[in-house]
Amino acid sequence: MNRLWWTQIKGVLRLELKKTLLAKRGLWIYFLAASPVLIFIAFTFAMSAHRSRMEDLSRHSDKQLTYSDLQAVQPGMTKEEVIAMLGKPSIRWQYTENRPIGPHTTENLLHEHLSYSDGQDDLQLDLSDGKVDSINIQTGDNRGQDSVMFAGIFQFFFLRLVVFFGCLGIFMNLFRGEVLDHSLHFYFLAPVRREVVMVGKFIAGLLATCIIFVTSEILQTAAFLWHFSPGVRELYLYQNHGLTQAFQYVGITMLACVGYGALFLVAGMLFRNPIPPAAMVLIWEAINPFLPSVLKQISVIYYLKALCPVNVPSSQGTPALLALLVSTSEPISAPLAVLGLLTVSLLAVCISGIQVRRMEINYTTE
Repeated sequence: MNRLWWTQIKGVLRLELKKTLLAKRGLWIYFLAASPVLIFIAFTFAMSAHRSRMEDLSRHSDKQLTYSDLQAVQPGMTKEEVIAMLGKPSIRWQYTENRPIGPHTTENLLHEHLSYSDGQDDLQLDLSDGKVDSINIQTGDNRGQDSVMFAGIFQFFFLRLVVFFGCLGIFMNLFRGEVLDHSLHFYFLAPVRREVVMVGKFIAGLLATCIIFVTSEILQTAAFLWHFSPGVRELYLYQNHGLTQAFQYVGITMLACVGYGALFLVAGMLFRNPIPPAAMVLIWEAINPFLPSVLKQISVIYYLKALCPVNVPSSQGTPALLALLVSTSEPISAPLAVLGLLTVSLLAVCISGIQVRRMEINYTTE
């Protein structure tokens, strides 16, 4: 590629980047990118309200409790033993169950619920007939569970839906939008190779999607970290690999823009209606876990999932189909995943280069 082509690509890039970022038909993409950020903001507010509730319960307790005190309660202990150990509960309620014990005989069984808190952790006790029947401790510091929750939203909402449809809206309109606006002929009549126009448009779309979705990912991480206390936040970032994972999520987001962008670029050239190709790609990505090994590699999500730093485990009782969707079958190394994704993307861009040379404009059919 000579210097003239680079100059022409930069010229196309300057025109397309502003047009892509400020297109009115693409405003919905910004709302789509903001949706996971709003989820984490709502999560932060919910956790802040929960923390305030725990602190309020702790202030109303008879004793200053610790997490070890909460763990000391054992099933079968009597109510008097619990109160002697932890003091009067912050919250207490009860009800009477009229339980049948014979054909015409019933008995009243007293059920009680006691709540304790050390200001961060929550202990819920259920008592039957004055004895501890069930114990539930909810810890305030759930860094492991929170990181799995973040990974789940990233993999199954952000990558598969937000980035997917965002790239669909941007890359399929790179040429399709010009046809609808009756302006593509200006590029094709200019003394510029069509492949150069295609490359310039692709880079513009790639920069636009990276700007939008990387910004979204950074804001998601900030909103997610907001609910941690300063000490826990520092521990999570620098000792629990939180900062490393944040950079990995940003890199995966950029690779997702490359992969989905290349697929939707070629789809926008081959199809006039964007709905059928979008549906086909969406179904293909969804059934990826069920495909043979060779066919799995012709997919974007296959490589992206292999790069995710946190696996989302399937809990006991998860339906078999959903468990297969969550599981990572035949994992590959990170270098191979990056190389495979770039290879699939390069193949799609090459097909786009061939197709753009054969492309004919007929505005009357639109």
